[in-house]
Amino acid sequence: MPRRVLLLNLLACFWCCAVLNVRLHLAGHHHYIFLLWNLFLAAIPLGLSLGLGRLNRLALALPLLAVWLLFFPNAPYVLTDLIHLNARRSGQVPQWLDLLMLLSFALVSLWFGFQSLRIVQHWLARRYSRAAGWSAALGTLALSGFGVYLGRFPRWNSWDIVHRPQLLLQDIAGRVLDPVQHAQTWGFTLGFGTLLIFGYLFWISAMTPQPAEVKID
Repeated sequence: MPRRVLLLNLLACFWCCAVLNVRLHLAGHHHYIFLLWNLFLAAIPLGLSLGLGRLNRLALALPLLAVWLLFFPNAPYVLTDLIHLNARRSGQVPQWLDLLMLLSFALVSLWFGFQSLRIVQHWLARRYSRAAGWSAALGTLALSGFGVYLGRFPRWNSWDIVHRPQLLLQDIAGRVLDPVQHAQTWGFTLGFGTLLIFGYLFWISAMTPQPAEVKID
């Protein structure tokens, strides 16, 4: 990771913590302290993706990629924390501060996710092809819509695949095998997954180098 990007990541985390600290001080309670844990979970995929650069064998990379895919939805998941706007508000806390705090955590977490996805996409493109990299990236974003739904509504966690695998797989199977009875699941998955894809494409397009200016005599 370039030093300037690492510095920007650290500054973004510091900003989130600073805004949260102001909110906690004004409110006099710690209701929103869970945002720190969510930010930490959002950073895990980025840390895992950075380990890919040290691996040259696919047999070693596959377990890392599997864990990365399992934790990746934690990054866009923080966007859904916006539903907590106005929760446990008091007269000492202006609404704009709550909005600023939630947006800060959500956007920084999403940025961590996009960074990690870009690293994985580049790794796959170098090893296989650009098509493989893009297929993995878009597929990951589409699956993340489902992963975010599982985390926000049935309240499943990434580690439940180890802690309660049978119950988690039964819940997933029920939603897959009977989509008509789970219209909310697939409506959210489609909508949120599409939003993430557009967001990533916009982010990638903004990174494209601009052509150099040429003076015309």
